[in-house]
Amino acid sequence: MNVVYILLGANLGNPLQQIGSALRLLQERLGALAAVSSLYQSEAWGVEEQPIFYNQVVSFSTPLSAQECLAICQSIENELGRIRHERWGARVIDVDILYYNEEIIEKSDLVVPHPYIAQRRFTLIPLCEIAPDYVHPVFKVSNKDLLLSCEDQLGVIKL
Repeated sequence: MNVVYILLGANLGNPLQQIGSALRLLQERLGALAAVSSLYQSEAWGVEEQPIFYNQVVSFSTPLSAQECLAICQSIENELGRIRHERWGARVIDVDILYYNEEIIEKSDLVVPHPYIAQRRFTLIPLCEIAPDYVHPVFKVSNKDLLLSCEDQLGVIKL
């Protein structure tokens, strides 16, 4: 079985409901839910002039390949009404693969580990809640150490 870590995020519509819906759909389609972080509220990263985000990190044990996981994540985003307007812009739902086993994947449609993990407290804080000792396969340091060295100063609040 494979282990996939996924970041859920939303800041339009009813974010908490959309994150819950995405989690239920992932459970139906990916495999066994292994861990779930608390929900967090965070300031927007990248494009800062937008509503507050809500985020959660989850992990699954899955028989599926990374590409199959990506297809499921994208189909859930589409099903829940995601429309891609602007990079890092406001969204109804975001379902991002953070890690897939300890693999390094660089394809046109999928980069794993997620390229911005080390730069985002809104990702690292919930990730450290469920996998503090997981070692980033590129940087060779734990999520906990990535958080300690993260320069992002935006607010992240546990709900």
